[in-house]
Amino acid sequence: MVSIIVAISTNNAIGQKGDLLCHMPTDLKHFKTITTGHPVLMGERTFYSLPKRPLPNRRNIVLTDNPAFAAEGVEVVHSIPEAQQLINDSPTHQLTDSPETFILGGGMVYRQFFPLADKLYITHIHHTFPDADTFFPEITADEWELVSEERHQADENNPFDYSFCEYTRKKHN
Repeated sequence: MVSIIVAISTNNAIGQKGDLLCHMPTDLKHFKTITTGHPVLMGERTFYSLPKRPLPNRRNIVLTDNPAFAAEGVEVVHSIPEAQQLINDSPTHQLTDSPETFILGGGMVYRQFFPLADKLYITHIHHTFPDADTFFPEITADEWELVSEERHQADENNPFDYSFCEYTRKKHN
């Protein structure tokens, strides 16, 4: 199963100048809880933006068009088909019983995997960031079903109201 995990603003923004829109510690904890023990796939810029790389207790896969890219503890792929084959052919590299691989971004990687994803883990940040420059595809009700939603209020550590939501792709006959 291919799942996407991302925090998006009310206008579908996900980043600004190669960084996250804001610092939301509860979202980062949520991200760690959901992805630990699973393979994670990201682009090279997302990999370099991580404060700790590779992400511990996860199988790290980097999708890049840079033939010279290499990093310790990381598997490298250069195309979507190569990534899919690696994910599908290597279930023994999973650290959990769940065959779920998480797509971590960035924007281009999300766009490429969006049509292939089975599930979305979305943190909806209830705020608009006018200077954002990277956006997530629109989540439409005809394609995705909201299966859970957990709302949270802003607090001293998290500057904006937010919701943890899970969507599954609708099956069309």
